[in-house]
Amino acid sequence: MSALEPFGTRLRHAMDERGPLCVGVDPHAALLSAWGLQDDIQGLETFTRTVVEALAESVAVFKPQSAFFERFGSRGIAVLEKAVEDLRAAGALVVMDAKRGDIGSTMAAYAETFLRKDSPLFSDALTVSPYLGYGSLKPAVDLARESGAGLFVLALTSNPEGAEVQRAVRTEDPAGRTVGATMLAHLAEENAGAAPMGSFGAVVGATLGDLSSFDLDINGPLLAPGIGAQGATAADLPRVFGAAVGNVVPNVSRGVLRHGPDAAGLRDAAARFADEVREAVAAA
Repeated sequence: MSALEPFGTRLRHAMDERGPLCVGVDPHAALLSAWGLQDDIQGLETFTRTVVEALAESVAVFKPQSAFFERFGSRGIAVLEKAVEDLRAAGALVVMDAKRGDIGSTMAAYAETFLRKDSPLFSDALTVSPYLGYGSLKPAVDLARESGAGLFVLALTSNPEGAEVQRAVRTEDPAGRTVGATMLAHLAEENAGAAPMGSFGAVVGATLGDLSSFDLDINGPLLAPGIGAQGATAADLPRVFGAAVGNVVPNVSRGVLRHGPDAAGLRDAAARFADEVREAVAAA
């Protein structure tokens, strides 16, 4: 199969056309219960189908959390496969939130699962963990380039525990950069010369406050969890991301999904968040 147009190009177009928003698809037990569904495969299928049918034709990006499907075994994976297929058929982009990270042939196998064009779980991008060393991601980087897919590398995550690793200073680095800053620098190298935007992005929490000490200008997308239920708002984005705010892909999960199972409620919530982000970026 021929490669797709690069992920960064497709993402820029989708954000410009549909609005800069990523909706997380996180069918955890509490959310299924809030929708009046059982925490079983039937509840998972109903939840996922409702989200896809309500939002697939209007939202730019979806981020299914693989773990919430994997917990149901092979039948849960089948639901995930169907969701990926239907979302992409409707013109949306899929970022698989699997946070894979390993070395050698194992990393290559993870990459083939989500980034090989003929895989049933082929996604437009994959979240990956670089904390076995950025070089351990090479099989995923290479296959993403080959297939026209992208990666989102965990760089500055919003969970409090992340700081002990990501903000640690690398003593062997002459510049005294932190681990997180080093990951950003690697991504800037991957994206050098790409237009309108590179395909190798970073995960950077929208709840982290002032990040002016980090160079977020990686010429690639910044996947920003934390909008909505975690406390960040669209209005916070220019302050957190500065000049890079135009490349931010804010992720909202509960802030949209809590309005289900009503399809109109889901659509209205997603449209509202997208409009708020547009306004914040335009005012920056």
